[in-house]
Amino acid sequence: MSVTDQSPAAPDPGADPAQTALHDRIAADSLSTRRDYLRIVATVSGGLAVGGLAVAGGVLHRHGDSDGPPEAKRVAPVLARGESMAFRFPGEDDRAVAVRLKDGTLVGYSAVCTHLACGVLWREDRGTEGELYCPCHEGVFDARTGEVTAGPPPRPLPKVLLVERADGSVWAVATARSGESAKDAVCRQFADKRPDMAARMGCPAANAKSAQRERT
Repeated sequence: MSVTDQSPAAPDPGADPAQTALHDRIAADSLSTRRDYLRIVATVSGGLAVGGLAVAGGVLHRHGDSDGPPEAKRVAPVLARGESMAFRFPGEDDRAVAVRLKDGTLVGYSAVCTHLACGVLWREDRGTEGELYCPCHEGVFDARTGEVTAGPPPRPLPKVLLVERADGSVWAVATARSGESAKDAVCRQFADKRPDMAARMGCPAANAKSAQRERT
């Protein structure tokens, strides 16, 4: 029997007035309890629905949305093949993960699932290269590309661009929005503040500014 179906039995017609009054009080309390229960259920359900729509619709903050260049951050002094490192980048509220694949390739991604913003985990023992996995709704992302390979996530994981310095340390230097190429991400974030880097990447805006300077 559900909470909404529960109600006290009707009083015996031969009961004394005190028993009748007690029954009426219990009935009133039961009705109030049922109303409160339904109100709580409606409020919680509505909140969950709105929250889900907000994430799916992109209302909440997405990793890599900033147009300015982030401050470079050291992720690890060294990252061996098959190892991963959780970190925060570009801000302290942005969860990310760096992975050294078995062939030595460095990859970095947002560690926030594009479905409902649950945490994404690295699983080295899955497949030939490992996988990025969201345990909330069984979402799976390709370790090399960040593309969705299973489950409900609607978009690939946003990327974190990593570089390895001469001493072996791994640094996060930029972010890419979901589906954005590394070149487009660098051009978007560095064209104004680091025109030299943007020009080396062949960014259209940087090349146009360079040509304009040459003409003047």
